[in-house]
Amino acid sequence: MGSPPAARAGLDAGDSRSRDDVAGPTASASASVDPQVVRREDPPPVTKELPRGGRTIFPLHRLVGFCGTPGAPALGELQGNLPVKVKALEAQAAHYADGSHTLLPVFELIAVVVQSGPGPDGKYRRRVDDSVVDEYLHLARKAKGLMLLNIQPGQSDFITEVKSFDAYLREPDVGVALDPEWAMKPKQRPGVFFGQTTGQIVNEVAEYLSGLVATGGLPEKALVFHEVNREVLKDEFVVRPYPGVAVIKSVDGLGPVHAKMATYRNLMEVMAPGVHPGFKLFFDEDSRNGHRLMTPKEVMSLSPQPEYVMYE
Repeated sequence: MGSPPAARAGLDAGDSRSRDDVAGPTASASASVDPQVVRREDPPPVTKELPRGGRTIFPLHRLVGFCGTPGAPALGELQGNLPVKVKALEAQAAHYADGSHTLLPVFELIAVVVQSGPGPDGKYRRRVDDSVVDEYLHLARKAKGLMLLNIQPGQSDFITEVKSFDAYLREPDVGVALDPEWAMKPKQRPGVFFGQTTGQIVNEVAEYLSGLVATGGLPEKALVFHEVNREVLKDEFVVRPYPGVAVIKSVDGLGPVHAKMATYRNLMEVMAPGVHPGFKLFFDEDSRNGHRLMTPKEVMSLSPQPEYVMYE
């Protein structure tokens, strides 16, 4: 895991109410009603539920999903013929049914894609158009699943990129996935170095999402941070869940089965209280050189057992 991550980069994969009228009392009514008694109160916010019921993600649900972005097959299955990919996701998720959890499919759209070149603003990243987010959200809703907006910030920063999708994050079925290996320091080029973020920055995103949940009467939101090695997240022990936010640590190690299991054990030794375990598999990279993809049974044999499983 010490080599730069260029082989997995999304580099150069291709470069966005009405007002209610309140009528007053009639003249005859106003003559008989004490105006001091008539008070208009704002209605309480309407509470919303997750796509398959309930307002909290864990421990009721298990999340199983595909990730990807349009025009970049190397970044995951969730691109191309999307209706076919949705059926494949549902079939894959079914292998994780155990009778004690509600399966919740996850559509993880890489919404901010790291780039090998600086781009017009020098940030080494591009945001997908709103039309792409709309399309993926429509798919997720048809499948009664969650959509996660995956952020590869390049030389931008996580909170800026997350807030650029504020309107979508005010929806009850949209969460966030952070990809720290693509959070580059100044003068670092993606694909040459591993990026890095901090536990405090993860908390900053969690606090922002928690505010949206509170003000919008939203159900719990998922906040994933992907971790390929211990260096990409500094001060991990300060990460903590905020009200209305389920924080998930997804271990992203590549390679044969024994190597992936060893990476999972190693990274789960550093686990902040209240954070949920997750695991990522790679259809291509995990199956190279005569190796094979881990089976769902092998994934569920990991300790702690993953509550979020993502396929790329």
